[in-house]
Amino acid sequence: MTDRPLTLMAVHAHPDDEATGTGGVLARYAAEGIRTVLVTCTDGACGDGPGGVKPGDPGHDPAAVALMRRKELEASCEVLKISDLEMLDYADSGMMGWPSNDAPGSFWQTPVEDGAARLAELMRHYRPDVVVTYDENGFYGHPDHIQAHRITMAALEMTALTPKVYWTTIPRSGMRQFMEVMREFGAEMPEPDPAEVAAIAEIGLPDDEITTWVDTMAFSGQKYDALAAHASQGENIFFLRMGKERFGELMGMETFVRVQDTTGAAVPENDLFAGLR
Repeated sequence: MTDRPLTLMAVHAHPDDEATGTGGVLARYAAEGIRTVLVTCTDGACGDGPGGVKPGDPGHDPAAVALMRRKELEASCEVLKISDLEMLDYADSGMMGWPSNDAPGSFWQTPVEDGAARLAELMRHYRPDVVVTYDENGFYGHPDHIQAHRITMAALEMTALTPKVYWTTIPRSGMRQFMEVMREFGAEMPEPDPAEVAAIAEIGLPDDEITTWVDTMAFSGQKYDALAAHASQGENIFFLRMGKERFGELMGMETFVRVQDTTGAAVPENDLFAGLR
């Protein structure tokens, strides 16, 4: 045994991703005295600018957007009581198919081994007991999410560390409720074509394939406030429309698939640190 605190490291693509998928566990484990480390891979420069101006439109200043989003990220970390924020500061690649995917210096164009080497250095420094990131498809196909997955898994191979490793996911049983809530709160939901329906159906996992269900209901208010800290992206953060109570009902459980473990903890589990304490 050592005096080193148990440590959770979450590797995310952009400012605001930390709150959407893992805000609950980051807040919960911080409250339990666990060290929480957030690694944000990109600068978020392909987000909305002031007034909702979109990337590529007149008045969108990527450098100014990146600076604004850095400040919002720091505010979110304060809300979630995140112990340590590390930014790799790669250029935001934008959505799949955008010209920014091909920009020199974009995260999507960065060799995996280069990003992994930088992340491995952070892993050696913090020695996380649990690492959380996205699955191979970046959860929904965003290039920066896919790249975050790739560098995380490669970085783990570069180190001698053996943390529990998780990928974020959602139960497919909850997708119908999520779509109904989106309609309830006024999201424009045109009738999707069959290809879109099929794509939506592939998001997340069947319930019986989810290994880890973490109750974060008590921290859903913090999660909501962390999302709200990213005010410049409010137009894109649908969840803020529903208010804290309904948000907690929908977002009070965070789910993961465990892909690496040396503890032998039984699954399904309700704690990322099962077998470690």
